[in-house]
Amino acid sequence: MRNAQTMPRRSFLVLIVLASYAMIVIDNSIVITGLPSIREGLGFSAAGLSWVQNAYALAFGGFMLLGARAGDLLGRRKVFMAGLGLFTISSLAIGLAMSPAWLIASRAVQGIGAAILAPSTLALLSTSFAEGPERNRVLGWYGAVGGITASVGLVAGGLLADLVSWRAGFYINVPLGLALMWAARSYIVETPRQEGRFDVAGALFSTIGVVALVYGLVHAAEESWLHWQTAAPLAIGVVCLGLFILVERRASQPILPLRLFSSKKRNGANTARVLFIGSAMGFFFYSTQYLQGVLGLRPMLAGAIFFPSMLVNFIGALMAPRLVRRFGSHAVLIAALTISMIGMAWLGQLRVGSSLVWGVMLPMILVGAGMGSSLALLTISGVAGVQRDDAGSASGLVGVAHQLGGALGLATLVVVFAASTPVVADTAVAALTHRIGMAISAAAILILLALIAVVTLVVRDGSQATSRPSH
Repeated sequence: MRNAQTMPRRSFLVLIVLASYAMIVIDNSIVITGLPSIREGLGFSAAGLSWVQNAYALAFGGFMLLGARAGDLLGRRKVFMAGLGLFTISSLAIGLAMSPAWLIASRAVQGIGAAILAPSTLALLSTSFAEGPERNRVLGWYGAVGGITASVGLVAGGLLADLVSWRAGFYINVPLGLALMWAARSYIVETPRQEGRFDVAGALFSTIGVVALVYGLVHAAEESWLHWQTAAPLAIGVVCLGLFILVERRASQPILPLRLFSSKKRNGANTARVLFIGSAMGFFFYSTQYLQGVLGLRPMLAGAIFFPSMLVNFIGALMAPRLVRRFGSHAVLIAALTISMIGMAWLGQLRVGSSLVWGVMLPMILVGAGMGSSLALLTISGVAGVQRDDAGSASGLVGVAHQLGGALGLATLVVVFAASTPVVADTAVAALTHRIGMAISAAAILILLALIAVVTLVVRDGSQATSRPSH
């Protein structure tokens, strides 16, 4: 069903939504290459520094479903602006941070803002464009923006940290966020509010469950799967999510309608997303270690090495809708995943003396070429057939899959990295290179599992299942 907005308004809506999404992605990438400067500037310990990312990831993943449902009930423009405002204010607080505790607390608040904002961006696009080629095109742009801004953030983070200050990347969000809030108020039409109330029990169990699960996975990456601070949160997370499902089955206004799981296509797309994002996290994390730890590149140059990969990522996401019209979505998705898997397996053959072009950049380009189309098409499948009233919840589910995939993938690959002791290693650099290669090879296996999920669930489900009212 086509939104009543005029074409000029819908064009402005797309620009505002894409710019807001870009701000979330680029900000998170800027942090990665700015971490060494943050450590020196605020006196972080090695263990404490990881919480600059972890605090954000926990809040982002934990509050995603709550933020998504809020948009369905309160109006998506209102919730979009609230998330944007919180993200903007917390960015200013991060830029002004004078201590590690201040920075970590502000990053957690920023994660909550992102959790409110991110599902609203996807839901606004999903409800403003009819399912089919038109929506596929804008969701392709959505995926393309995510890909290219991630790379821009890596380069910008190193550049700002080297030449200006790590704080500059957060200060930029303030005028940009204020401008986007004004534009949203002026050009985005508020969506109708649904009658109902918040599912308080569901919100409580989902938030505690996802936060505990992400915390356990993050701790597994830092320590081990057998450590009590890993096992206990994981157990709490599983129990809370089990209780969450029981609550949702009985709730009259569930925060996550279980009818969203009625489609094998959506289930397969979200499962594949968890696996693919886990692989992508390993790609960024371990490629960066190789470029800086083995090749000795500065952060700015290491970030620049990613740019060709992210450029083809951008192009692939833009081309996805056109390729789908010609070859069909299933064929394009399978081909894209296969291309990324080949690139990841190739990159996993890294050696100390590997050619920068042949051994590093070319396989990275293959990974990026498949990544753009894959994520765009998985996003389209993740919200396929969803009724308008459930668009926020479905978008939140895509976001949770994204966050859990990143945490689970990195935790798994860290275990592979730690367990990969080389039989013969002449130097510490050679041992590091061997472990990086094994971790990236394991990331290729995660893509293979994603490909299996797509073939068995997405491709074999020929229906376009829609969400049916529960009453």
